[in-house]
Amino acid sequence: MTPSAAAWSYALARLAALFALATLGGLVFGNISVWIVATLAGYLALQITYLYRLQRWLRLRRTTDPPDLGGVWGDVVALVIRIYRRKQFHKRRIVQLFREFRRMTTAMPDGVIVLSAERDIMWFNRPAGQLLGLRRKIDFGQRIHNLLRQPDFVRYLEAEDYSSPVILRAPQAPDAFLSVRVVSYGAGQQLLLVRDVTRQIRLEAMRKDFVANASHELRSPLTVISGYLDTMVDDPSLEESWGHPLREMRRQAERMRTLVNDLLELSRLEASDDEAPEDVVDVPGMLALMRREVLALDRHPRKVELDLDSDAQILGSEAELHSVFWNLISNAVKYTPAEGRVSIRWEADGNGARFAVEDSGIGIAAEHLPRITERFYRVDPGRARKTGGSGLGLSIVKHALTRHGGVLEVESEEGQGSTFTCHFPAKRLVRPERRVAAD
Repeated sequence: MTPSAAAWSYALARLAALFALATLGGLVFGNISVWIVATLAGYLALQITYLYRLQRWLRLRRTTDPPDLGGVWGDVVALVIRIYRRKQFHKRRIVQLFREFRRMTTAMPDGVIVLSAERDIMWFNRPAGQLLGLRRKIDFGQRIHNLLRQPDFVRYLEAEDYSSPVILRAPQAPDAFLSVRVVSYGAGQQLLLVRDVTRQIRLEAMRKDFVANASHELRSPLTVISGYLDTMVDDPSLEESWGHPLREMRRQAERMRTLVNDLLELSRLEASDDEAPEDVVDVPGMLALMRREVLALDRHPRKVELDLDSDAQILGSEAELHSVFWNLISNAVKYTPAEGRVSIRWEADGNGARFAVEDSGIGIAAEHLPRITERFYRVDPGRARKTGGSGLGLSIVKHALTRHGGVLEVESEEGQGSTFTCHFPAKRLVRPERRVAAD
């Protein structure tokens, strides 16, 4: 029998004994009802006294000792003591964890800000205050977007897409850069993580400047070299033994020129943070011309199909869109065997437009898909060098699509072909005016 059950059994036995004594007294002295009522009234008064002592102890628990009560009341007192001790233990544990958390976040080089569901500042560590210029006590309870009013940050919060951080200029030092990222947790609460990325941004800028400058400087000597090679290859007086080496040098020079042009194009796209212009681009006409260019190549798949489900046009940069479409189509042609098929589709609806290139080529293994838009990344380096690929085409596609508000989707299975789909937002679409011929 548990202690609680034993206490209740004792209480019921004592109540039964009192009822029996009251009945016996009534039989001996007469008037049983009075004896029973008086006994129960005394028992009730005793219980009220116990209840008062328990209530007083609960109210003055910090300064008074627990009452010495027996039976069920004693069991209640013991249970309250256990609950209180457990509560004190958890409270001390929580306080200890909170102190450790504060020491840990203070030691972190990155800033940490705790936001409420309404994005009020509940707490922040010292690095966050230094990086964002926050002041303790004064800024607690303030909305974070009222203190950090940069448009990029406000758009980042409103978009509620926190998969990647946003880069901002530091409020305290305009020549410094901060990486800010939101992490959601709990019931609508958020952590704002702030990191100083000034060094990384400057190194990236130096790298881009170096690539752009080096590529620009290489164009002139490559043009001269290619010109001389073209002249020498076409010279009828040249010995036949020099023919193959010169043709190979010309092919490699052309490959270098393609690489330099791709580097310059990628550098230009990376250096521009603005959206693409809104010139009207005739996508169906452009794709029809590209299909004819593919069929005019010395080597191309047996079937090159063009499916134009829409006559919608795009507001954007014609040169950049041409680069996007041609890169994807030429990749499909390169990696599809002669007996294979390449299908080009253009369609549009109320949600936007889609350009897709589907091929029956060699496909891409799943482990390569997350990295194929990185610069110089090649799924098969040997095959890419053989076909003259620079490893920059998909990176150019990604950056050009970003300037048009679009995204690239890739579906592929090794040995089963690939499908590259460009999604354009509806705001970039324009329908051509339909002209009705006069009778």
